[in-house]
Amino acid sequence: MAIRVNPNRMELLQLKKKQQVAKRGHKLLKDKLEGLLKDFMEIVKEYKILRKEIDSEIGDLFKHFILASASMPREAYLTALSFPQCEAQLNVSENLIMNVRIPVFEFSIQGNLLSYSIDTTNNDLDIAMSKLAKMLERMVKLAELEKTIELVANEIEKTRRRVNALEYILIPQQEEAIKFVSSKLDELERSNITRLMKIKEILRM
Repeated sequence: MAIRVNPNRMELLQLKKKQQVAKRGHKLLKDKLEGLLKDFMEIVKEYKILRKEIDSEIGDLFKHFILASASMPREAYLTALSFPQCEAQLNVSENLIMNVRIPVFEFSIQGNLLSYSIDTTNNDLDIAMSKLAKMLERMVKLAELEKTIELVANEIEKTRRRVNALEYILIPQQEEAIKFVSSKLDELERSNITRLMKIKEILRM
Protein backbone atom coordinates (compact mmCIF):
# COMPACT_ATOMS: atom_id res chain seq x y z
CA MET A 1 0.00 0.00 0.00
CA ALA A 2 1.40 3.41 -1.00
CA ILE A 3 2.16 6.03 1.64
CA ARG A 4 -0.43 8.84 1.69
CA VAL A 5 1.24 12.24 1.80
CA ASN A 6 0.46 15.92 1.41
CA PRO A 7 2.68 17.46 -1.27
CA ASN A 8 4.39 20.23 0.71
CA ARG A 9 7.96 20.98 1.74
CA MET A 10 7.47 20.04 5.38
CA GLU A 11 6.15 16.65 4.32
CA LEU A 12 9.14 16.21 1.99
CA LEU A 13 11.61 16.93 4.82
CA GLN A 14 9.84 14.50 7.13
CA LEU A 15 9.82 11.80 4.45
CA LYS A 16 13.55 12.20 3.85
CA LYS A 17 14.27 11.97 7.58
CA LYS A 18 12.13 8.83 7.87
CA GLN A 19 13.92 7.31 4.91
CA GLN A 20 17.31 7.97 6.51
CA VAL A 21 16.12 6.23 9.68
CA ALA A 22 14.72 3.32 7.65
CA LYS A 23 17.96 2.88 5.70
CA ARG A 24 20.04 3.04 8.89
CA GLY A 25 17.73 0.47 10.52
CA HIS A 26 17.96 -1.72 7.42
CA LYS A 27 21.77 -1.69 7.57
CA LEU A 28 21.81 -2.53 11.28
CA LEU A 29 19.35 -5.38 10.80
CA LYS A 30 21.30 -6.71 7.82
CA ASP A 31 24.52 -6.66 9.88
CA LYS A 32 22.68 -8.46 12.69
CA LEU A 33 21.36 -11.05 10.22
CA GLU A 34 24.86 -11.72 8.89
CA GLY A 35 26.19 -12.07 12.44
CA LEU A 36 23.38 -14.43 13.41
CA LEU A 37 23.95 -16.59 10.34
CA LYS A 38 27.68 -16.82 11.08
CA ASP A 39 27.06 -17.81 14.72
CA PHE A 40 24.30 -20.20 13.65
CA MET A 41 26.59 -22.10 11.28
CA GLU A 42 29.27 -22.43 13.97
CA ILE A 43 26.72 -23.73 16.51
CA VAL A 44 25.29 -26.20 13.99
CA LYS A 45 28.80 -27.43 13.19
CA GLU A 46 29.52 -28.01 16.90
CA TYR A 47 26.14 -29.71 17.32
CA LYS A 48 26.72 -32.09 14.39
CA ILE A 49 30.14 -33.14 15.70
CA LEU A 50 28.82 -33.79 19.21
CA ARG A 51 25.69 -35.54 17.93
CA LYS A 52 27.77 -37.84 15.74
CA GLU A 53 30.03 -38.74 18.70
CA ILE A 54 27.09 -39.48 21.01
CA ASP A 55 25.21 -41.48 18.35
CA SER A 56 28.28 -43.64 17.75
CA GLU A 57 28.90 -44.21 21.48
CA ILE A 58 25.35 -44.73 22.72
CA GLY A 59 25.02 -48.01 20.82
CA ASP A 60 28.04 -49.38 22.68
CA LEU A 61 26.56 -48.12 25.97
CA PHE A 62 23.28 -49.96 25.40
CA LYS A 63 25.17 -53.07 24.33
CA HIS A 64 26.87 -53.29 27.72
CA PHE A 65 23.56 -52.72 29.54
CA ILE A 66 21.97 -55.53 27.50
CA LEU A 67 24.89 -57.88 28.15
CA ALA A 68 24.75 -57.06 31.86
CA SER A 69 21.00 -57.68 32.07
CA ALA A 70 21.36 -60.95 30.14
CA SER A 71 24.18 -62.33 32.28
CA MET A 72 22.93 -61.20 35.71
CA PRO A 73 19.93 -62.32 37.76
CA ARG A 74 17.07 -59.89 37.01
CA GLU A 75 16.61 -58.98 40.68
CA ALA A 76 20.32 -58.20 41.13
CA TYR A 77 20.35 -56.10 37.92
CA LEU A 78 17.31 -54.04 38.92
CA THR A 79 18.58 -53.61 42.49
CA ALA A 80 21.94 -52.34 41.26
CA LEU A 81 20.20 -49.64 39.21
CA SER A 82 17.50 -48.73 41.74
CA PHE A 83 19.52 -47.12 44.53
CA PRO A 84 22.19 -44.79 43.13
CA GLN A 85 24.13 -42.89 45.78
CA CYS A 86 24.50 -39.77 43.72
CA GLU A 87 22.61 -36.65 42.74
CA ALA A 88 22.51 -34.90 39.40
CA GLN A 89 22.57 -31.11 39.44
CA LEU A 90 21.67 -28.86 36.55
CA ASN A 91 22.21 -25.11 36.79
CA VAL A 92 20.66 -23.01 34.03
CA SER A 93 21.87 -19.53 33.17
CA GLU A 94 21.70 -17.34 30.06
CA ASN A 95 24.08 -15.93 27.51
CA LEU A 96 23.56 -13.46 24.66
CA ILE A 97 24.19 -14.02 20.96
CA MET A 98 23.36 -10.85 19.01
CA ASN A 99 20.80 -9.93 21.72
CA VAL A 100 19.26 -13.41 21.61
CA ARG A 101 19.00 -15.02 25.06
CA ILE A 102 20.30 -18.58 24.88
CA PRO A 103 20.48 -21.16 27.69
CA VAL A 104 23.70 -22.28 29.33
CA PHE A 105 23.46 -25.66 31.12
CA GLU A 106 25.97 -26.59 33.79
CA PHE A 107 25.64 -30.27 34.69
CA SER A 108 27.39 -32.15 37.49
CA ILE A 109 27.01 -35.39 39.43
CA GLN A 110 27.51 -35.31 43.19
CA GLY A 111 28.40 -38.72 44.60
CA ASN A 112 29.23 -42.05 43.01
CA LEU A 113 27.12 -43.47 40.20
CA LEU A 114 28.70 -46.90 40.79
CA SER A 115 27.09 -47.46 44.17
CA TYR A 116 26.16 -51.14 43.96
CA SER A 117 28.01 -54.15 45.31
CA ILE A 118 30.50 -55.66 42.86
CA ASP A 119 29.76 -59.09 44.33
CA THR A 120 26.33 -59.26 42.66
CA THR A 121 27.16 -57.46 39.39
CA ASN A 122 29.45 -58.03 36.44
CA ASN A 123 31.99 -56.11 34.38
CA ASP A 124 29.52 -55.15 31.64
CA LEU A 125 27.40 -53.19 34.10
CA ASP A 126 30.51 -51.42 35.42
CA ILE A 127 31.51 -50.43 31.88
CA ALA A 128 27.95 -49.29 31.03
CA MET A 129 27.64 -47.14 34.16
CA SER A 130 31.09 -45.63 33.65
CA LYS A 131 30.25 -44.75 30.04
CA LEU A 132 26.90 -43.32 31.12
CA ALA A 133 28.56 -41.06 33.71
CA LYS A 134 30.89 -39.65 31.05
CA MET A 135 28.13 -39.29 28.47
CA LEU A 136 25.52 -37.51 30.60
CA GLU A 137 27.34 -34.18 30.64
CA ARG A 138 27.78 -34.27 26.85
CA MET A 139 24.11 -35.17 26.37
CA VAL A 140 23.16 -32.11 28.43
CA LYS A 141 25.49 -30.04 26.23
CA LEU A 142 23.73 -31.49 23.19
CA ALA A 143 20.36 -30.38 24.60
CA GLU A 144 21.79 -26.90 25.19
CA LEU A 145 22.97 -26.70 21.58
CA GLU A 146 19.60 -27.93 20.25
CA LYS A 147 17.73 -25.23 22.16
CA THR A 148 20.25 -22.61 21.07
CA ILE A 149 19.81 -23.61 17.42
CA GLU A 150 16.03 -23.33 17.77
CA LEU A 151 16.19 -19.85 19.36
CA VAL A 152 18.79 -18.49 16.92
CA ALA A 153 16.90 -19.92 13.92
CA ASN A 154 13.71 -18.17 15.09
CA GLU A 155 15.58 -14.88 15.48
CA ILE A 156 17.14 -15.28 12.01
CA GLU A 157 13.69 -15.74 10.48
CA LYS A 158 12.29 -12.78 12.38
CA THR A 159 15.23 -10.55 11.41
CA ARG A 160 15.06 -11.67 7.76
CA ARG A 161 11.37 -10.71 7.61
CA ARG A 162 12.18 -7.26 9.00
CA VAL A 163 15.04 -6.77 6.54
CA ASN A 164 12.80 -7.77 3.62
CA ALA A 165 9.95 -5.55 4.82
CA LEU A 166 12.29 -2.55 4.91
CA GLU A 167 14.14 -3.40 1.68
CA TYR A 168 11.18 -4.35 -0.52
CA ILE A 169 8.22 -2.51 1.01
CA LEU A 170 8.86 0.46 3.30
CA ILE A 171 11.96 2.01 1.67
CA PRO A 172 10.56 1.72 -1.91
CA GLN A 173 7.26 3.24 -0.70
CA GLN A 174 9.15 6.12 0.89
CA GLU A 175 11.16 6.66 -2.30
CA GLU A 176 7.95 6.70 -4.33
CA ALA A 177 6.37 9.18 -1.91
CA ILE A 178 9.47 11.43 -2.05
CA LYS A 179 9.38 11.39 -5.86
CA PHE A 180 5.66 12.18 -5.83
CA VAL A 181 6.03 15.14 -3.45
CA SER A 182 9.12 16.42 -5.28
CA SER A 183 7.28 16.20 -8.59
CA LYS A 184 4.26 18.06 -7.21
CA LEU A 185 6.46 20.76 -5.71
CA ASP A 186 8.30 21.15 -9.02
CA GLU A 187 4.97 21.50 -10.82
CA LEU A 188 3.83 24.05 -8.26
CA GLU A 189 7.07 26.00 -8.64
CA ARG A 190 6.79 25.99 -12.44
CA SER A 191 3.18 27.10 -12.15
CA ASN A 192 4.19 29.96 -9.83
CA ILE A 193 6.96 31.04 -12.18
CA THR A 194 4.55 30.99 -15.13
CA ARG A 195 2.01 33.00 -13.15
CA LEU A 196 4.63 35.58 -12.14
CA MET A 197 5.79 35.94 -15.72
CA LYS A 198 2.21 36.58 -16.86
CA ILE A 199 1.74 39.16 -14.11
CA LYS A 200 4.94 40.93 -15.24
CA GLU A 201 3.71 40.95 -18.84
CA ILE A 202 0.38 42.42 -17.75
CA LEU A 203 2.15 45.11 -15.70
CA ARG A 204 4.32 46.06 -18.71
CA MET A 205 1.27 46.64 -20.93
